[in-house]
Amino acid sequence: MSQPWSTALVVLGGLLLVWLLLVAALVVAGRRDERSGRLAEALRLLPDVVRLLRRLAGDRDLPRGVRVRLWLLLAYLAMPLDLVPDVIPVAGYADDAIVVALTLRSVVRHAGPQALERHWPGTPDGLAAVRRLAGLRE
Repeated sequence: MSQPWSTALVVLGGLLLVWLLLVAALVVAGRRDERSGRLAEALRLLPDVVRLLRRLAGDRDLPRGVRVRLWLLLAYLAMPLDLVPDVIPVAGYADDAIVVALTLRSVVRHAGPQALERHWPGTPDGLAAVRRLAGLRE
């Protein structure tokens, strides 16, 4: 086999391995979140969370890195293709919720919980659920 083809196969194999590890991590995280009920909360709050993400991404007071992460998350949510296909039980539907929760944790770590409170469009109960998803204590 020629050098370019073997290099391409090695790169594709590496990408496939990384993807499989990511799927395994999402399955494990999804099971953990499913037991605690956080996944169900995240799915119920999806419309308000998407509005929150859009408002946070447009807030010029937040650090640029945080806003870039939020725009990348919004682009990922808008893509018709997922990291994990929806036909895979638990992980197929949980990957979006898990990626959102991880991004919210990053936003809170860099911008503070006040950013969530300032931009939350929903009810106080919904904000409490989002705070839990973001890893904040009540």
